[in-house]
Amino acid sequence: MDELEILKRDWKNKEHSFKRISEKEIYAMLHKRSSSIVKWILVISIAEVLFWTTISILTADDDYFKTLKTYHLNTILPIISAVNYVVLIGFIYLFYKNYKTINAIDTVKQLMISILKTRKTVQYYVWYNLAMVFFSFILVFSFQFMYDPKINELLDSFSQNGGNSNTFYFFIFVIYFVVAIVFVGLIWLFYRLLYGILLKRLYNNYKELKKIDL
Repeated sequence: MDELEILKRDWKNKEHSFKRISEKEIYAMLHKRSSSIVKWILVISIAEVLFWTTISILTADDDYFKTLKTYHLNTILPIISAVNYVVLIGFIYLFYKNYKTINAIDTVKQLMISILKTRKTVQYYVWYNLAMVFFSFILVFSFQFMYDPKINELLDSFSQNGGNSNTFYFFIFVIYFVVAIVFVGLIWLFYRLLYGILLKRLYNNYKELKKIDL
């Protein structure tokens, strides 16, 4: 049994005259918990950006840049990456702002509003990342399909064996689309596990605060 449950149990056992004191104790505990959760959201988001940045730097060798040039992505992909980093930094700033706001809050109503706002920000962050991953896959696959010499060789071989080019295009598209969906699904599961647990705890705090507010 954690501290909050002990406080709630003691609250029920005390006389009515001590209710106000118990409410303040429970609010203080929920306030502390919510602040800690939002801090972890901020820390994890920063760690996530640093992790993927490190992976990008370590994998950016000569072969990587040659591949980008072959696919004609050596101009557009860096621009997309730069825009993506600007958006991610914007989300991190919002997480930091939410953390500072929660620390300065001193009423139940304000804390409830701040919790809901933080949940929405995290949800937007997750959906943005999933959309960006899917878009990146489709972009890279599309340019690979148009410019990769091996794809053209496969198409020629398929046609020489009596195959229809439209069938080949459809088959490749289905493969690319399935791979993109599977990868996005894995990322979604990762976010579901990572941020989902924190958001669930945050929402549980909201429900407890709602009982006090009533």
